[in-house]
Amino acid sequence: MSGELPPQVQNQLAQLQQLQQQAQALLNQKSQIELLKKETEAAYKELESSSDQVVVYKNVGELMLRSDRDKLLAELKERSDLMELRLKTVSKQEERIQSRFTQLQEQLRQSLGQAPPRGS
Repeated sequence: MSGELPPQVQNQLAQLQQLQQQAQALLNQKSQIELLKKETEAAYKELESSSDQVVVYKNVGELMLRSDRDKLLAELKERSDLMELRLKTVSKQEERIQSRFTQLQEQLRQSLGQAPPRGS
């Protein structure tokens, strides 16, 4: 076999590499969203278990401003719901990338004339 791969195979390999990079970026994004969601839920639980008379503050940029407990609870709940929605979206993107990756692997095997792997 010569050292030069056909252009079609080179293209498929480039697409596979691009999909791997996209999958890694999504994995990083998903980890960040999960972390934010956990932090938000922890803050919600802590605030929810506090008394109604407790004085609460909210970070706004580099300032801490006094805020209403119930309003903060609502904001934290909304933020948690948003993070959950973002997680679902990222998971769907992951599924699409995995499907495309599998499809490209099969095309690459066919381009190289290899039979698909069989169960032993």
